[in-house]
Amino acid sequence: MATRSVSIASSVGLHARPASLFVQAATATGLPVTIAKEGGNPVDARSILMVMALGAKHGETVTLSAEGEGADAALDSLVELLSRDLDAE
Repeated sequence: MATRSVSIASSVGLHARPASLFVQAATATGLPVTIAKEGGNPVDARSILMVMALGAKHGETVTLSAEGEGADAALDSLVELLSRDLDAE
């Protein structure tokens, strides 16, 4: 299983628009992807409700995990997405 850690760059964290963009990107990978806050349980990154329920705020570190062919590349693209301020774009 591939994993990556990244700090949330969006100024409002993973809420509303940033969460929606992240979930769309996670779903587009075609892989089972999870996201977890430090010390928390992983949730399905393809579920907008679960991602928003995480309450990941700006500057907090989350861990992404995926399994399957292309998991490393998929996680790299998701890390790149979360490393940008999606609210400012």
